[in-house]
Amino acid sequence: QVQLVESGGGLVQAGGSLSLSCAASGGTFIRYVMGWFRQVPGKEREFVAAISWGGATTIYADSVKGRFTISRDNAQNTVYLQMNSLKPEDTAVYYCAARNAPNIATAAGNFGSWGQGTQVTVSS
Repeated sequence: QVQLVESGGGLVQAGGSLSLSCAASGGTFIRYVMGWFRQVPGKEREFVAAISWGGATTIYADSVKGRFTISRDNAQNTVYLQMNSLKPEDTAVYYCAARNAPNIATAAGNFGSWGQGTQVTVSS
């Protein structure tokens, strides 16, 4: 229903910052809860952050709270993830996801649309 394309991943030293973007098309963007997840080989996809339709409500995994900020620009159909104070354990493929419902969720199964992922590598 909605197509998602992530960008902004790359290689950064521990303590550095990266900003990820997710551009949406093909849907009514404001009617999607948006989320970020990450995954490393051999492990389950992990919730990172989510944001409500209007952006007033956000939720973060404990592992990134205080370091990452999710935001959205509904006029640009884009959701962002600002990542600061990066740690090696943040290394993963980061996925943008959309949920066609008004309530924020944190389980990957509750999000119906996914981007292709963007690699974030944090060196020690």
